[in-house]
Amino acid sequence: MRQLRGVQEGYDGHVAGWARTPREVGLLCGRAEYPFPADIVTSWRKIEPDIQAYLYFDGDQPIGYGEVWLDDDEDEVELARIIVDPERRGQGIGAELVRALLTPAIAAGHPDIFLRVRPDNAPAIRTYLGVGFVDVSQQEMDEWNAGQPLAYRWMRYAG
Repeated sequence: MRQLRGVQEGYDGHVAGWARTPREVGLLCGRAEYPFPADIVTSWRKIEPDIQAYLYFDGDQPIGYGEVWLDDDEDEVELARIIVDPERRGQGIGAELVRALLTPAIAAGHPDIFLRVRPDNAPAIRTYLGVGFVDVSQQEMDEWNAGQPLAYRWMRYAG
């Protein structure tokens, strides 16, 4: 049975190891460090209290990771740092994971749920479109990309 669970200690090495190339590290979190150190994954959930980190399990095996960022000031939620075990990619697990992450995102009660993705990450974009995300307006994209390290493709959950 597959289920989403809050991150537990001891799994950060799994998540870090799923980014198997410098490009995958960049897609996951925009960093250039490779191999990717597990302590960075640990630091993500300890730096910001509004980040809820989740693992997606198939039985006892972790197969995906993602975060729900709560922003009470902006009255919105962002899904972030979504990654699937490379051995399980191409099986629809990314879509399952995103749908599972939408449960706590919607439960947060904010009217908008967003995510950002690198425009060259075609598999992720297909997944997000298939789950119900749509592009924000070009004006919003331009505004939100100001000050970002690269021009992301920003998407809003449309249900």
